[in-house]
Amino acid sequence: MPSPDPAPAPAAPQRPAAIDDNRGAGGPGRRTLADWLAHCEHLHPKTIDMTLDRVVAVRDRLGLHFDAPVISVAGTNGKGSTCAMLECVALQSGYRVGLYIKPHLVHFEERCRINGEMVDADALLPHFEAVEAARQGVTLTYFEFTTLAILRALAAVPLDLVILEVGLGGRLDAVNAIDADCAVITSIALDHTEYLGPDRESIGREKAGIIRGGRPVIVSDPQPPASVLRRAEELGADLWCLGRDFNVQGDKQQWSWTGRGRRFSGLAYPALRGANQLLNAGGALAALEALRDRVPVTAQGVRNGLAMVELPGRFQIVPGQPTLVLDVAHNPQSVAALALNLDEMGFFPRTHAVFGAMRDKDLAGLLPHLMPLVDHWHLTSLPAARAATADELQAAVRAAGLRPGVTLQCHADPREALLAALGSADPADRIIVFGSFYTVGGVLKDGLPRLVAKHLG
Repeated sequence: MPSPDPAPAPAAPQRPAAIDDNRGAGGPGRRTLADWLAHCEHLHPKTIDMTLDRVVAVRDRLGLHFDAPVISVAGTNGKGSTCAMLECVALQSGYRVGLYIKPHLVHFEERCRINGEMVDADALLPHFEAVEAARQGVTLTYFEFTTLAILRALAAVPLDLVILEVGLGGRLDAVNAIDADCAVITSIALDHTEYLGPDRESIGREKAGIIRGGRPVIVSDPQPPASVLRRAEELGADLWCLGRDFNVQGDKQQWSWTGRGRRFSGLAYPALRGANQLLNAGGALAALEALRDRVPVTAQGVRNGLAMVELPGRFQIVPGQPTLVLDVAHNPQSVAALALNLDEMGFFPRTHAVFGAMRDKDLAGLLPHLMPLVDHWHLTSLPAARAATADELQAAVRAAGLRPGVTLQCHADPREALLAALGSADPADRIIVFGSFYTVGGVLKDGLPRLVAKHLG
């Protein structure tokens, strides 16, 4: 299912009819990536169009295919972390790796990485032009158009492994136009229910759309929906389940991974913080083990890759006074994981939260996880049509039940909210920024903040 593409840029308005600009591949004035992205926002009357036929048609016109093995990663939470671990382990094992990951926090080019480096904006322009030329007579959404452009960019360079993060769904997602050699399905929770269905079984059925018959599928959810397992069995896929085909075990110092025929022991914990990252690391190693005949990884590559992996905005702790925590958690499951991780950080006198979120999120379900931890709320509006206003978030926080003495303030944007939180924080406090990619991206747009409380300056 095509993603609503919650990138930190204003959402395109709904239009009465598609604007199908057939005036040539480049089009007048389309000389920069920003020009092309603006063009893509106006091509289709819907943000989401639940079909795959149009993407497949343009894929075939482009002759788009990969010679290298492809791993597709779907799920509700943990997709980005799993992709980043796959990338880093493969790079540290000496392979040339292409990665499509989304959404971006600040710059669109973050979505496409080649050999660990963000692609240059100008390098994407020929691929946008090629998609424009190939799509004549076919309307594409922003997500579909940009996905095809990035896939073409990855296919144009020699690679040993391609890693593709799927959007909010699976079965009808634009990424699913590519037949992956291995599918990974991470944890499944209630999110985007208006598109994917009202329960985990329905959502799992959509995610399972990336499974291919006779090929491995790695399921790193410890309690996967039956719909996922049933679909794998129907297709005759090579099903790898956590707890049966691979396992993770650990103590406070180290952890180990065991697969069908290989074991890694005495591993340092992944550089990405949080208890949930062990499940993501386990799934990533299972995928690489399933493809060992084509991309065998070394034990040193595993150790170095997991130790060096980086992914901004996933329980990212930025040292300073006060400490800053950035997390894109935006549904009850991911916010519950955030609350657990915050609880394990140790003692902080006060916690200040900068919170911005989409209006269609389960605010009543996610807020209770953080209510016992937050002393001061800074609610922020976001630059997206789907976003809740600061006033709406304030009402939601009040409805979740405030402890005595907890304060609330409303702000126009995340940067303003962060500065206000800093202004009232003591050096020993912490500030958490969460709720959306827009929220975290909003405080990163001018670079990574290094906080110094006012009375320390």
